[in-house]
Amino acid sequence: MKEILDKQSRLARRKVRVRGKISGTSTIPRLAVSKSNTSIYAQLIDDIKGVTLIGIHSKAITSSNNITVSESEKLGQKLAEMALQKNIHRAVFDRRGRKYTGKIAAFAEGVRKSGLIV
Repeated sequence: MKEILDKQSRLARRKVRVRGKISGTSTIPRLAVSKSNTSIYAQLIDDIKGVTLIGIHSKAITSSNNITVSESEKLGQKLAEMALQKNIHRAVFDRRGRKYTGKIAAFAEGVRKSGLIV
């Protein structure tokens, strides 16, 4: 039990540290990416107004329980297409305390391939 609490507290500290350095506006929103064991969630957030501009979940592209790295990249491409339709061309990437590897990195690459500057 102690190991789980330590892991959660380390994640919370990293999350606060990363979040203290970045903020989103209506022209350049914050792209927050969260990951669970089975899914990925992403939002474009305007922190000044406190509004979510665009939100997407991995269930939008797949019905399986686990998302792969390639599906994570496709999810990033889909979010970027939605953002470009709403005339958003830049965003600030918020990894929410997670390490920039695997599915998080693939998601960011998918966003960049579709034309959103992150």
